[in-house]
Amino acid sequence: MTNPSNNGFLERTFSHLRLAWREATDNRTSLEQLNLSPELSDDDAVILRTWFDHCLTDKGGEVASRARAATLGKSYLELNPTGQQRFLSILAQHYDTDATAVEQRIADWQASSDDTRAEAARQLRKVLEPPRMKLLTLFNELPEGIKFLVDMRAQILTLKNQHPELKPLEADLKRLFISWFDIGLLQLEQINWQSSAELLEKLIAYEAVHAIKSWDDLKNRLDSDRRCFAFFHPNMPNEPIIFVEVALVKGLADNVQTLLDESAPVGDIEQADTAIFYSISNAQRGLAGISFGNFLIKRVVKELRHDFPHLTQFSTLSPIPGLRHWLNQNAPDITQKLAQNMAQNQPSDEQLRAALSKQAAYYLAKAERPGGTAADRVTHFHLSNGAQVAQLNWMADTSENGLKQSAGFMVNYLYDLANIEERSQAYLSHGTRSLSSSIKALLNN
Repeated sequence: MTNPSNNGFLERTFSHLRLAWREATDNRTSLEQLNLSPELSDDDAVILRTWFDHCLTDKGGEVASRARAATLGKSYLELNPTGQQRFLSILAQHYDTDATAVEQRIADWQASSDDTRAEAARQLRKVLEPPRMKLLTLFNELPEGIKFLVDMRAQILTLKNQHPELKPLEADLKRLFISWFDIGLLQLEQINWQSSAELLEKLIAYEAVHAIKSWDDLKNRLDSDRRCFAFFHPNMPNEPIIFVEVALVKGLADNVQTLLDESAPVGDIEQADTAIFYSISNAQRGLAGISFGNFLIKRVVKELRHDFPHLTQFSTLSPIPGLRHWLNQNAPDITQKLAQNMAQNQPSDEQLRAALSKQAAYYLAKAERPGGTAADRVTHFHLSNGAQVAQLNWMADTSENGLKQSAGFMVNYLYDLANIEERSQAYLSHGTRSLSSSIKALLNN
């Protein structure tokens, strides 16, 4: 079974929201219907702005405003992509901060006395808040409204480069989400084969590292020697925010195809000494740029230590998604040789392996982005969290994507619990990367 398409899956989410909001819209007794053309014509845009205005001024009271917001949200879901972009652009352009009002309040604050300064500051803060923030909050108060807003930001992220007027609206949503998705509000839950079919289907759809190919593949990943944990928000109970897949094994796993082999016998978890985090997937595109992964890893380690006190190692088996691109730019002769060998089905050339391994070790240990952070985003993530670059694995992912992005390499990032905080601070403050002796040896070959 292939992953559901993003469009199809999103459409089902939209359909679910329409049903969730039907009661709020059907119970309106005094509000007119909002019938917009799918592409949101110019005439409809005028009507839409009237509805926005009525929501923001609480015309008819708070209950009427909430019902109006439900109708607006339902109407947005029924627009085609052009109509939705126009809807968002109107909200971004016409309901932004009023610059004239801000300048006036700044002047009032500058002219205020000690006795009136606090009130002048309060009035300044009030006008700095874009009017659309009230409407976004109204959406959030609706059943599953927070999911609606998360998906709205996901759409804006795909549109904002071509429609830069949407960038302030996207920033407003991100600011709200940072508050609403505070780590203290998130709930850690284990997903297993007994979880709902709806949740399991979402796991298949959202897996972003190693695609889940079938229900048998999924069942294998949830077997007794495996664990899957996810963060959930109380207002999005059936929507994982981020999830991690873990294998309980003996020693450091060095090949993802072996790790995911459905025909392999189930491991004895009493003999396992290592927890391998082999996939971490952000499930909500609309929460991009809001960090959850570091908290998830630490919480899962705590859970696993409690349930399996005999575990002594906590490590990832991670892709190196920027490696092949970096090699193409910095060692094109080596990548050309790799391509030739792969075409001839001879990937195990030892001379090539040695050359590639040294380059890959350098990429992990030395290559930088502007600002001095690790060139590879996955490396940067794990070093920021206090991990050590522990072991480089040749031909560890021979899938098409593994060869295309990582030249077949994977790497183990080791989370040594006693040294996590020290290593994190060393990297974040000084750019110091913790490297194992085997990685250092590759650099010196």
